[in-house]
Amino acid sequence: MLLGGMNPIETLSFITWNVDPRIFPGFELFLWYGLLWAVGTLLGYQVMFFIYKKEGLLPSELDKLATYLILGAILGARFGHILFYDPIYYWNNPIEILPIQIQPHFQFKGLEGLASYGGVLGTLIALYLYHKKYKGNFLWILDRLAISAALLGGFIRLGNLMNSEIIGIPTFVQWAFVFTRIDHTPRHPTQLYEAIFYFFISIFLFHLWKLGRVKNYSGFIFGLGASLIFTLRFLIEFLKENQVSFEESLLLNMDQTLSIPMILIGIFILARSIIQPFKIREENV
Repeated sequence: MLLGGMNPIETLSFITWNVDPRIFPGFELFLWYGLLWAVGTLLGYQVMFFIYKKEGLLPSELDKLATYLILGAILGARFGHILFYDPIYYWNNPIEILPIQIQPHFQFKGLEGLASYGGVLGTLIALYLYHKKYKGNFLWILDRLAISAALLGGFIRLGNLMNSEIIGIPTFVQWAFVFTRIDHTPRHPTQLYEAIFYFFISIFLFHLWKLGRVKNYSGFIFGLGASLIFTLRFLIEFLKENQVSFEESLLLNMDQTLSIPMILIGIFILARSIIQPFKIREENV
């Protein structure tokens, strides 16, 4: 019998997932996805605050940086989704670039349609602009941000889980999820896989920073984090359903294609930090 034709009774041994994406049913403004984005951002800020305090830097400098990064991440993630996944649709429906929908009726959609690769690019652009204005050390900030970025990534994937989106391919493993808002097929909970790995990477990178053994290797933590995160992304994509129809004809889907340059950049910066170690001076931060 095909998985897609399974009767709900046959899936009782799996985990049934039927969570309403809305925190309060009937009220569209408060979604679990948005809340988890906010929690991840707040915790990421607290991690950076702790790092700034431990390294003797002014917290007020972090507030300036946070403003740049939050705007860069959200705008980058939104426009990344538009450019990478559905440019024709948004060309024909430009009003929906905003978090609303007008057809077939007006609806507030919140932070739907965000691409992590666009968020990474937006963050890097924002960081560059911050660096140009305040003369902060670019790689020093990237090393610390990698810790918070991995943490935020984990919460974003939990938000995807609450939305029953970015689902995995069918499977019979005992921990399979049945996303009843999609169908009655047991699937890999790929959102949960990614969230767990991102949290682990964040903790690992934080521990690496705390040990202080790589403080003379500017870019080491960022390069290692980027390599781990995007290698993981590349591999987990094999367990996911394609998000858009045009990916069906591709050897590698869009996420995998975009992961390759990020892996190479991570490896390059990691190798460079080892070959050309540079002691960060506080006055340059």
